[in-house]
This record gives sequence, C-alpha cells and structure tokens, in this order.
Amino acid sequence: MNTLNLEYLAADEGFLGIDAKDAPAPENAQAVVVPFGLEASVSYGGGTAAGPAAIIKASHQVELFDEDLWCEPYRDIGIATLAPFPIADGVAGALDQIETVTESLLDAGKFPLVLGGEHSITAGVIRPFARRHDELAVLHFDAHADLRDGYDGEHYSHAAALRRVLDHDNIRLVSVGIRNISAEEIPFLESNRDRVSIHWAKDRARYDARSIAAELGDRPVFVTVDLDGFDSSLMPATGTPEPGGLFWQDVIDIVRETARTHRIVGADVMELAPIKGWHACDFLAAKLVYKILGYAFHKDKISA
Repeated sequence: MNTLNLEYLAADEGFLGIDAKDAPAPENAQAVVVPFGLEASVSYGGGTAAGPAAIIKASHQVELFDEDLWCEPYRDIGIATLAPFPIADGVAGALDQIETVTESLLDAGKFPLVLGGEHSITAGVIRPFARRHDELAVLHFDAHADLRDGYDGEHYSHAAALRRVLDHDNIRLVSVGIRNISAEEIPFLESNRDRVSIHWAKDRARYDARSIAAELGDRPVFVTVDLDGFDSSLMPATGTPEPGGLFWQDVIDIVRETARTHRIVGADVMELAPIKGWHACDFLAAKLVYKILGYAFHKDKISA
C-alpha cells in the first residue's frame, strides 16, 4: 500500500468533521488520522474494533478553538483522515500492514496519528520511525507496563506492545501511569533501566511534567496512549479499566511539556472499547487526539 492508493474520507466525515471549504486537499494536509481497528489478541473485555469510528464520530463535537494555544489548531495543521480499509488477518500480518501505511505517510511528509484498536498496533506503527531516527523516545501512557515477551502464545500480543517497541535498540521508553506489571516482566525491566523509565500511578501526586519530559532526552518523540492509563472512573470504555489511574490534566500537562521541549513526530491512541450510550469516553479520546496534534504543531504557542 502506498500514497497513490490510500483513500481518504470526505472532510466532513473525517476527524473533526471539518466543512470542505475549510479543509485542505488530503495531499496538502500535514497530519493524517489513520483508523485501524485491529482486535485480535485482547484478553479481557472486547470492543476495540469499534474504537476508531467512535473517536471520529465524537470528534465532530469537539470545540475547534483551543484556549491554551489561543487558536483553532486545525486551520494551520491541515488534518486528513484515511478511509477505513480491510485489516489483514492475524496480528503479525496486521502489524506489517500498518507499518506499510505509516511508512507511506512518512514518505509523503505527513504526521501519522493512528487510532486503535488494540495496543499491539504500536509495534507495527513504530517500525518506520525507528528506521528514520538514529535515536527515538516513546512517551507511553498506560495502566500496564506491556513488557511481556508475548502472551497467550502471541508474540505480538497487546500485553507485549512495548516489549516489541523495545526490540529496536535505538528507542528509549518513558512510561506513565503504570499500575500493573507481572513478575515475569521484572527481570527485563531491571536489566534495561538505562532504556526504560516507569512512573507508577501510585506516585501521581508527585509527578512533575518537566522532569518526566526531560527523561526523554534529546530525541524526537512518539506518543502512544493506551486509554486504560486513565482512571477507570474517567475511562471505563476500555478492555481493562483500572482504578488508581491518571486524570485528564495529568496527561495533558505531560504532553504539553513534551511538545514544548521536544519534537513530537507521531502518535497513536489505543484501546477505546465504546460503551453504547456513554459518549464521554469517546469524546475524551477525540479531544485528546486534537490536543496532541495541537501541541505537536504549535509548540511556539506553548508558554513555559
């Protein structure tokens, strides 16, 4: 798959539901939202296949003016949305597919933002970024460390998402909101302290956005968000809702500071499993996507 046969949604059907007169042609957009509803290795609640469509639908209700950046970010960015396409069978095949799509967008000079789907997707999305950058940092929001070397016989399981990301030796990982890690992950964590920093959710009251962003080093940054990183009272619409998690401003402050001090080169938002009639979770995910894009493209408007 390459940029010549990628199909795009009409602007008013895509992310944010922009009126066609205010939207650039897809070839002129700087950011591309990629719906990829892979659901193949989930191990508790299901529903992530419906996540991308729910986020896009909810995004039509997101206010376009950002009170922090004091502008309508979409006007300067130009955001296009890929039309959904059939997902390859099997996790490995699907990851190869999203790798190809992401590579194509990067070749075209776009900023990819992928909507999941299960978190295993990140292992495929990250491959072209790892090839392009001598050193890369991944800022990871999640309830789970995801450092297993596979799970339930699946090497590319959602429970191994960040372990597969760290298969690339040039990546440093900073994880935030973690409150679940298995005994089998501890040896890997302890032997990779030079590459992996974990900010446990139990320490949330003492988080400092500047020090967390500083741990990313002098590297471009890819942001990956598993929505179960948010507290389950705020985000029940995910396969593994967890208490004791992050709240909106926790995440926004860290993304904001990261964008102010680093170059964000891509992102994904994963694991929304929509609950019928519960629009707040879909809306949170949609607004988060818009905030990530706004900060990534308007660092000059972010005050220290």
